[in-house]
Amino acid sequence: MNNIFIFGHQKPDTDSITSAIALSYLKNQLGEHTEARALGSLNKETLFALDYFKMEEPKRLNSVRMQVKDVHYLKDHFIDTHYSVLDTFNYMMTHRITTLPIIDRENRKLLGIVSMKDISKDLISGNIHKLYTSFENLTKAIDGEEVLRFDDEITGNIMIASYSKKMILNHVDLNEDTILIVGNRYDVIEHAIDSKVNCIILTGNEMIDEHLLEKAKKNKVDIIRTSHDTFSTSKHIGLSNYIESILNNQNIITFDENDTLDYVKQVAADVKYSNYPVVNKEEECLGIIRLGDLDDVDKKRVILVDHNEYEQSVDGLNQAEIVEIIDHHKIGTIGTDLPINFRNMPVGSTNTILYLLYKENHIEIPKKIAGMMLSGILSDTLILKSPTSTAFDKEALLALSEIAGVDYEDYGMKMFKAASSLDGMTKEQVLYSDFKNFHMNDHTVGIGQVLTLDIEQIKKDEDSYIELLNEEAENKNYDIVGLFITDIINQGSYIYFNHSSKDVWKHAFGLKKLEQGTFIKDCISRKKQIVPGIMKILD
Repeated sequence: MNNIFIFGHQKPDTDSITSAIALSYLKNQLGEHTEARALGSLNKETLFALDYFKMEEPKRLNSVRMQVKDVHYLKDHFIDTHYSVLDTFNYMMTHRITTLPIIDRENRKLLGIVSMKDISKDLISGNIHKLYTSFENLTKAIDGEEVLRFDDEITGNIMIASYSKKMILNHVDLNEDTILIVGNRYDVIEHAIDSKVNCIILTGNEMIDEHLLEKAKKNKVDIIRTSHDTFSTSKHIGLSNYIESILNNQNIITFDENDTLDYVKQVAADVKYSNYPVVNKEEECLGIIRLGDLDDVDKKRVILVDHNEYEQSVDGLNQAEIVEIIDHHKIGTIGTDLPINFRNMPVGSTNTILYLLYKENHIEIPKKIAGMMLSGILSDTLILKSPTSTAFDKEALLALSEIAGVDYEDYGMKMFKAASSLDGMTKEQVLYSDFKNFHMNDHTVGIGQVLTLDIEQIKKDEDSYIELLNEEAENKNYDIVGLFITDIINQGSYIYFNHSSKDVWKHAFGLKKLEQGTFIKDCISRKKQIVPGIMKILD
């Protein structure tokens, strides 16, 4: 079974990344197969924590939409160019498919396709005189047996010895390109051997004299004997041809294993084919997907941490199977078809809940994992100074600090110092470094929050930030956009906002006057102070 992806929200912060890592380790210790992923680029704070505790950065996860690789399509259903027409037909009948990919037998590269229609067309209007096949294919197609064999491949023009002896001896050109179907006409057989024909097919299970065999050996003439009569043999011999002789290599529509099913359905609706080869990036054929296969799919399985709203989650979440959610925010918009484990607690950090889960399951927390977890708690509770902090957070932080071997206050300040530098960051990167979307009473709200120890760096460019907020509100249809610059030393946040949302922010914080860059004392929690204030006004 495929791994379960565990991830936090878009624009990931330290709590979302570290909780994904910590939960993945816990689940794997309990016998599950999980993998921590990130939905976006990591901020400086998170990168500092990963580097400090020597942890690898989780891989990116861009989407969990259903893909071709999630479908139970016909894997390894293809044939190489040297299959016979007969074997191809039998393969298609056995597997109940009407179209089959043809590959290069050396490297599995897709060369083309063949359909039942192509086979029927070849049998009715194809070149019935030419033969290009292997000795094995020919023998199998006519139910023959080897008498003499000198060549692995049989290539030439098919001829039936239906003329009189005189006509054949005097007027028919038998040569090295001739494949002769003949019965018990030994004078014609001898003439054919003397003419060094490519191959003689003896019908009616006829035997051949020893002296003729010796001549055939000397002239290296292949001989096959079949119990069929001449008519039946001539009817079946064309089925021995290599399938490559009739493959179609024009305008072939293929799908990559990573293509989404949405894309597959869109293309199929336009071209109206029923079968499509599946390939990888190297153009190697992996099999064939039929329209009827699209309902037989294994959805990607996911566990959400630190969020439970569609707007904050991965692309295509509605096409995935959510198996569990662990969060410390308000219950949001996500619903499921079946009951799941949903752990939600009013604590300062998702990692605090994970600490309790480790205790409940009696799983020892390694030093590196403890470092991840305490980093998440420190980040979300602002070293326990946030109003979201609880006794559970403090208990977890003290225990994890001991396991990780750090002084949490000293380490926390180092982490925030690393995160507070805005050097090298664009205005957009600052805004979206920790940004969340909310839908509140038919309003679209975007709230960014940045921790800094140097507010002057923001203030000197505040006109540019205000302009950016107004542009983002207009271009991305936000009704309300706010950027909070949180100063953990002075215990408060500076607010910047798009112009049209001024009154909403003023009433949300009960202010008589509000200007860009106003310092709001004791406002340091988006979850417990900023979002509830906005919701109250909009409701």
